[in-house]
Amino acid sequence: MGNKLVYKVVFQNQGNIYELYARDVSQSNMYAFIEVGEIIFGERSKVVVDPTDEKLKAEFSGVKRTFIPMHSVVRIDQVEKEGQNKIHSGEGGGKVSPFPLPGKPPM
Repeated sequence: MGNKLVYKVVFQNQGNIYELYARDVSQSNMYAFIEVGEIIFGERSKVVVDPTDEKLKAEFSGVKRTFIPMHSVVRIDQVEKEGQNKIHSGEGGGKVSPFPLPGKPPM
């Protein structure tokens, strides 16, 4: 069972678009959440430091599994190999549009 699967998870969080690579993605036992585990951080080169990757490492340090609300998930892809984790500004001009949420129900 040599190669483990790799997933690219794209989701919205606090106005930003996150792209994470992980080895374990599944539906959570908690209703309406996606469970993401074994987040992969690149160890490509210690000479070149990517500030985005460092920010994500700090944000997810000590996290075994993260639970993402389904409505925040933009896309999940099974990919051949991991890439660079990223955070994009969710402000206009991006390739990803927020999923429209229903308005507040009348009282």
